[in-house]
Amino acid sequence: MRSSNPVFSRRGFSRDNGYAGFNAQQPQAGGPAVGTNPYATGNPYAGEATNPYATNPYAPQDTQLGAPQQARGNVMTIDDVVSRTAMTLGTVVLTAVLSWLLLPVDPANLGKSYGIAIGAALVALVLSLVQSFKRKPSPALILGYAAFEGVFLGVISAAVSTYIADGVVIQAVLGTMAVFAGVLIAYKMGWIRVNRRFYGFVMAAAMGFMLLMVTNLLFAVFAGGDGLGFRSGGLGILFGVIGIILGACFLALDFKQVEDGVNYGAPREEAWLAAFGLTMTLVWIYLEMLRLLSILQGDD
Repeated sequence: MRSSNPVFSRRGFSRDNGYAGFNAQQPQAGGPAVGTNPYATGNPYAGEATNPYATNPYAPQDTQLGAPQQARGNVMTIDDVVSRTAMTLGTVVLTAVLSWLLLPVDPANLGKSYGIAIGAALVALVLSLVQSFKRKPSPALILGYAAFEGVFLGVISAAVSTYIADGVVIQAVLGTMAVFAGVLIAYKMGWIRVNRRFYGFVMAAAMGFMLLMVTNLLFAVFAGGDGLGFRSGGLGILFGVIGIILGACFLALDFKQVEDGVNYGAPREEAWLAAFGLTMTLVWIYLEMLRLLSILQGDD
């Protein structure tokens, strides 16, 4: 699956002979094609299963999902994903707290703090794009992204809490955790079925959402105010809810990607890709939650 988060990255559990996930039927440039669908068992677009990690000497040899597998050595496990995600999210939280404490958002320093936050966001974006186009995960890039993203989140959160709605940051954090837990439970219970149709719908909706947000930003920059009004009032509430729902859908795609990586014996290093994707998705949900709660409390 090449893309399962709001920045439409090319990340995915991949090997030289193909991609795991929804693009597994597409050949790599200069490499052999993978002619079968890796989601063969229990999937509406089933085919004859082929393990996309066959080149990994430690990968399970049985390619059928749910079958007993004799995993050996250097393969990704859920524990690997949890530990890498904890490290990445922990870096975000740590730098966010430090930036909240060390970059004051009082009127005398607000401009400087905003400048640092915007610069950190741009660096985080560049690092995320570099990692997204790399064939292998780079822990340094991923943790660097997390650190700079934390600086941005810390300043923005402090400003929102100080000038718009006191206490909204804790509510946004709790809301993000609730969305994560809810989607995880729904996915494990089988209430969410991640297939090609689900993936196509989510990606189309996300592209439309992003285009509208970019258009709104351009109108705001050149015409002033809130642009087309997508980030305030009733429309702001509507688009905030849509943004959170999209984030929840991306979480489901992330969970599917992790599940397939574990089942097919992805190399252990690719747990960093899972941590990278989950962190990006949770940051997306938190920002949308923060924006939505700010609008709701600001209208009180």
